[in-house]
Amino acid sequence: MESKKPPPSALVDNHVVPGDVILDLADMTNQTIKLGAGLRQDYDTIQATSAGRLRLSKPNKYWVESSQKRYIPSVEDTVLGIVVDTKPDNFLVDIKGPNFAFLPVLSFEGGTRRNIPKFEIGTLIYARVVKANSIMNPELSCMDASGKAAEFGQLKNGYMFDTSTGLSRMLLSSPTCPLLEALGKKLSFEIAVGLNGRVWVNAPSPSNVIVVSTAIIRSESYTQIQQKSMVENLLVKLS
Repeated sequence: MESKKPPPSALVDNHVVPGDVILDLADMTNQTIKLGAGLRQDYDTIQATSAGRLRLSKPNKYWVESSQKRYIPSVEDTVLGIVVDTKPDNFLVDIKGPNFAFLPVLSFEGGTRRNIPKFEIGTLIYARVVKANSIMNPELSCMDASGKAAEFGQLKNGYMFDTSTGLSRMLLSSPTCPLLEALGKKLSFEIAVGLNGRVWVNAPSPSNVIVVSTAIIRSESYTQIQQKSMVENLLVKLS
């Protein structure tokens, strides 16, 4: 028997604090709920464990989007890093975590000692976290799990800015974040989002970069309805 679609929480897009009851499971039968950051199950209820805005990724994934700036690396996270030093075997990369990360010089598709990338200090890198724990420096790779470069590597031109980790997760939510979907229908641009609270935007024209960046930065304190209205207003000013 196929499970029914659970009704959304009345608190979606509203601010919650630790202890707030998000859902009462006693009223729900044969329904699956997926919990993300900032939530836990306590007997027959789903409760918030951190302060922030409750988000829902349809059909049934909930999480609390916090304004936390601090980033704790986790394996398989995608991050935007800045090269701060170069070593014979590694690049030292700032990913906004407690420690710098190592990016081995061979962690690139087809990487050999003969074709090591030449990255200057300040180079922006889009990478994947492959090792992370509280004892050692995180390790990055510019390859996906199959050894392909995919979208990873150096990001040239464009504009990079910092956000909260919660906003980064919202931008990477599946299906496509409504904000980015609305912008993509009207504007041509490239974007790379790091779960470490960094976003890179590039576009054919500087005005597009400004509109997209402004919309993302402002969106953190807006509901989805407010985000849509904001995008419309920004596009009117651009035209």
